[in-house]
Amino acid sequence: MIPIFALLIAAAASTPAFDDNFVDRTLRIDYQLCGDKSAQHIFLAGMKTDSVWAGRRHRLTELPLEGRGQLTMTSAETGDTLYRTSFCSLFNEWLDTDEAASVPRAFEHTVLVPMPKETVNITLTLTDPYRKPTVTLSHSVNPNDILIDRTTYVLPPYRYLHQGNTPDKAIDVAILAEGYSHDQLELFYADALTAVESILSHRPFADNKDNFNFIAVASTTDTNDVSRPKDGQWTDSAFGSHFSTFYSDRYLTTPHVFAVNDALRGIPYEHIIILANTPEYGGGGIYNSYTLTTSRHDAFRPVVTHEFGHSFGGLADEYFHDNEVYTNEYPLDVEPWERNVTTLADFKDKWESLIEADTPIPTTISETDTNPTGVYEGGAYVAKGVYRSTPDCRMKTNTATHFCPACQLALTRLIDFYTR
Repeated sequence: MIPIFALLIAAAASTPAFDDNFVDRTLRIDYQLCGDKSAQHIFLAGMKTDSVWAGRRHRLTELPLEGRGQLTMTSAETGDTLYRTSFCSLFNEWLDTDEAASVPRAFEHTVLVPMPKETVNITLTLTDPYRKPTVTLSHSVNPNDILIDRTTYVLPPYRYLHQGNTPDKAIDVAILAEGYSHDQLELFYADALTAVESILSHRPFADNKDNFNFIAVASTTDTNDVSRPKDGQWTDSAFGSHFSTFYSDRYLTTPHVFAVNDALRGIPYEHIIILANTPEYGGGGIYNSYTLTTSRHDAFRPVVTHEFGHSFGGLADEYFHDNEVYTNEYPLDVEPWERNVTTLADFKDKWESLIEADTPIPTTISETDTNPTGVYEGGAYVAKGVYRSTPDCRMKTNTATHFCPACQLALTRLIDFYTR
């Protein structure tokens, strides 16, 4: 086992801009996102501080992606922007369900930011599918606030499965065990290694291995498996994960985001993968929140890579249903924020540069050339009006062998954003 604190001591010095405004610690801010379709609210649930800041130390005031939510930190004294980040949440997805029309609900969400030296103002904003703000919360943070949780914690058992660089220079991904009993710890480590190998076998991750660290963190319990509501099975797993999210049988998520992050205190991490010890097929991936996927199913390798495409890369699903021509999530007169699908409302910033000049737009699937980069109709769940870059992709099917060119371009841009 590589000592974490030895890695931290070896980390290179921070850039002057980071050192001017931040100390080398993480501030974790917990929120409750609440409401229904008619009205949404954001409430501050609490704050905690952790050891080393594992996130980026450059391009601090830029957004990695737009997402469905943004956090902006500004200096309380000067008003200058100090840090920005973005995310998606289960709450945003739920607002598009029928239930949200009649039943208000609350969802946990956590954002990690570098610990400021002086008092700052934080603004959290959620947006709708039209990319317009729907609700905003602003609050101040005094780094000396006595109510910021500084609990002393004991490092959980962990194992580095891939170490590309020191935490300050690499993208740090923590992998958690869900539904693994105490005597299945080695099984979890083996499954976590399978997940890492699958992700790093896909380009552009394969070309950027030195830019990633993967650390498996033990979070075993007395029981195994996770909850399957459609079968009447409820299991007391580490994070209360369950299938049938929003009554969709295969959608596997956890409502206990705070507990997920609690399990990682003392671990340098930016992104989270949760492995569910169950043979049931399913998973979920939420941008800058977590990937959750099953490890006992035959499709574990492609699914964990697909879901990591969501949670790390902010990629949209490229599959669709033939009878679905419109969803509220993707209005056809608005360009999606995800970089691997388009409505052609504003295509120039997507993968237009990858298309040969004589390629028709939209593009049809040819019998002689089944995989040219183009603009193929169908994606983001709808058959008409949303387009993808190739006939098949890891974000479309489990049988695809690679990410499409649009996904690879999007992922490369994001990796460069975090590391260069």
